[in-house]
Amino acid sequence: MPRPPAPEPSGVQGPTGTEGPTGARDRPRRRALALVRAAHAGPAVAVTLFAGAYAAGAAGADAGRAVLVAAAVLAGQLSVGWSNDWIDADRDLAVGRADKPVVAGDLSPALLRRAAFLAAGACVALSLALGPAAAALHVALVAVAWAYNARLKSTVWSWAPYAVAFGGLPSVATLGVPGGADLAPWWVTAGGALLGVGAHLANVLPDLEDDAATGVRGLPHRLGRRGTAFGAAGVLLAAVLVVVLGPAGAPGGAGVVALVAAPVLTGSAVWVALRRTTSRWPFTAAILTAGLAVVLLVATG
Repeated sequence: MPRPPAPEPSGVQGPTGTEGPTGARDRPRRRALALVRAAHAGPAVAVTLFAGAYAAGAAGADAGRAVLVAAAVLAGQLSVGWSNDWIDADRDLAVGRADKPVVAGDLSPALLRRAAFLAAGACVALSLALGPAAAALHVALVAVAWAYNARLKSTVWSWAPYAVAFGGLPSVATLGVPGGADLAPWWVTAGGALLGVGAHLANVLPDLEDDAATGVRGLPHRLGRRGTAFGAAGVLLAAVLVVVLGPAGAPGGAGVVALVAAPVLTGSAVWVALRRTTSRWPFTAAILTAGLAVVLLVATG
């Protein structure tokens, strides 16, 4: 059953069309914070930091080029996050998602649409500054993410945009280095793709019921809560194994730690999911395992 609409935040214009002086002064700050929330700030910042760190570390970019890579990726992430909340506005309103700025009355779908297209334009401009190869790849990856928001999230192929986007992102950094013409190593691409699929499965876990109530039936919804929890754990464990064992030579100290920690985390997630289907630990364990894979990609990529 859909939840009732969330109450309007204090100071935001209500049905009567009135707004107090304090609310009027706070409105720009509230709107700015709402835009940050609608951008899915946590994942956006995490992906941006990974891209910049990978460019500076594994790809050998100087500080300025690494910042440019991060800026292009951030613009793309903002466009993806804002387009997601814009496209999903009707669904979020239908189930009363009080955590969404549109439902809370802080933003309108029209504002999110304008913000998404502005960010997409900035993404194209910043990507072009990285060179034609990096720009073409990055713009294509962002387009794939938009395709997920627009249609693919409701199909059995919901995992594919994550695999493509996360797998291709390291190559944006390697191609964006002056003189660079190589894609990222195969094991970095494979590890990134697995990491993306695992992140998709884990990210959807808290919203399975709300999504299903509005007709969204991606791969996680077809697998169910337990299947999704197990799938996320298994795919993320595979990502760690690929990242640790892919490079030539024996694993270093960090790799050995990851090989020990990842099975413990994923195994505990499966054990808890079998006994407490409402627990959030499988989701938390998946995020921690993903963090291990990201650190290793940056350190050894």
